[in-house]
Amino acid sequence: MTQIELRGVQKYFGAVQVIKDLNLKIDDNEFIVLLGQSGCGKTTTLRAIAGLETIDGGDILIDGKPVQHLKAADRDIAMVFQSFSLYPHMSVYENIAFPLRATRKSKAEIDSEVRSVAKTLQISDLLAKKPSALSGGDMQRVAIGRALVRRPKAMLMDEPIGALDAKLREEMRAEIKRLHIKQGSTSIYVTHDQIEAMSLADRIVIMHEGVLQQVGSPDEVYSHPANLFVAQFVGSPVMNVADASVTEKPSLASVTVGDAAAGFEFPRALLSKLNGHAGSQLALGIRPEGVLVRREAAEGFLPVETQIVEPLGSFDIVDLKVGSKMLRARTKSGFISGPGERVFVRIDPSQAHFFDTASGKSLGVRL
Repeated sequence: MTQIELRGVQKYFGAVQVIKDLNLKIDDNEFIVLLGQSGCGKTTTLRAIAGLETIDGGDILIDGKPVQHLKAADRDIAMVFQSFSLYPHMSVYENIAFPLRATRKSKAEIDSEVRSVAKTLQISDLLAKKPSALSGGDMQRVAIGRALVRRPKAMLMDEPIGALDAKLREEMRAEIKRLHIKQGSTSIYVTHDQIEAMSLADRIVIMHEGVLQQVGSPDEVYSHPANLFVAQFVGSPVMNVADASVTEKPSLASVTVGDAAAGFEFPRALLSKLNGHAGSQLALGIRPEGVLVRREAAEGFLPVETQIVEPLGSFDIVDLKVGSKMLRARTKSGFISGPGERVFVRIDPSQAHFFDTASGKSLGVRL
């Protein structure tokens, strides 16, 4: 079993604090993805766990034992980088075997380990080749094999497929997930690509400016964002967010987006669930799939004009002008022929989110 825990971790580069009081517990055999924009502190966090960066406060524990004072070599953790960092003069076999050369294992044991890892990674036929003869995907497989061969307590990966083209990234995502399931190792993966995060992670750790924003399963961070940053960072296209006001009507609540002339109908229960925020300015968040579009007028639907249509194969993303604000909707492919069409739109109350504009935090309203 390998558990990793960060308690109150702090890290400065000069006067700049890049990790701010980070607390995180990673369970045995869990695949954790650190997700955030460039410069948010995710790679520094990974390097601190590996022992490649010292920390200025807090504790890093592996299996309950503090390791922040141990050198990287003494932590029994393997790391895979975005750059393949293979030895060009060595064959694939020699590259994978290299970490075992310093051990006291026999030649036969080393050979067995190398061939076992190569079989797992499906690169047995490449063992005699030099890195210069390999594709980008195969070179990354070799780099992963070199990290795996000594069977570390945990595998840390820093954007390992970021340099590959789109098709290879897709293939390698599936390969990394398959490998994790087969090996059963504790894995921490850094990326700024939310598609990688959503497809790979058991839990996603979202960071912004050195502060942990939310930890949860892919479904949790997508469907229940903790704040405005998470809401607008996770998802493609991102969540629609607009200033909104909520007013009381005889049998319902009305949510007006920006300066729109009319509001969207919501169940009256929204007023009590907003817990005193109803009369104040709020931010309404709605995913494109929660913006419902019809061609004909219907109760609860407001007339709007289409602006831009983005065909994305199995569906389209359509920009709709609501007052001076644009809302993006997801529709069936070809449902809207082009800009300038008059259609009717409503917000699905069950998919709506409300945020406090001052703090950015979700109000946790579910209808």
